[in-house]
Amino acid sequence: MAGVRQFDEGALVEQALGVFWEKGYRATSMLDLAAATGVQRGSLYHAYGGKEQLFTKIFSQFAAEFLAGAERALEADDPRQALTDLFDYCIASITTGTPSRGCLSTRTAVEAAEPQVDAAVQAMLDGLEERVATMLTRTASASSSARSARARSALSVPPRDAARLVVAMTRGLAVLERVYGDPARLRETAATLVTALLR
Repeated sequence: MAGVRQFDEGALVEQALGVFWEKGYRATSMLDLAAATGVQRGSLYHAYGGKEQLFTKIFSQFAAEFLAGAERALEADDPRQALTDLFDYCIASITTGTPSRGCLSTRTAVEAAEPQVDAAVQAMLDGLEERVATMLTRTASASSSARSARARSALSVPPRDAARLVVAMTRGLAVLERVYGDPARLRETAATLVTALLR
């Protein structure tokens, strides 16, 4: 039927995401995407408009899933545990696979330099910052219990500043993973920041 896409969009998104993750945004061509998905280039252009638009759609879905996982990781009442769980979640994400797949968002931020793509990455990082700040604010002011009192006195900087440091650390961990390939080192580095933020 005219106007009806003759391919499984869910499968296409998963396959195209794999290509972008393996090759990076800049090195991926529409020919690469057509070969990986089995959908002709003309059909991809017709359905999505081009590589930037297709990537933005795929990345937005990826970011939504990543942020949902981050929010679950931040559920612990104890901020130290919540941050540790978040870093464990991020480290698991970038060290998956053999060889490890690295961090799609950090790689894209470094190499893309296209407005829609940059905006999509920024939205994901802003979303992560907001979730961390919300958790830190909640644990610091939820009640006057002994645990909450400890959390208020323990946080060494305001929640928003701490959240920005946490997001910056997730990007730094992605770079260190590429250099050292050592998850234990990444966890130790993250733990140092948690200790600095929550004395």
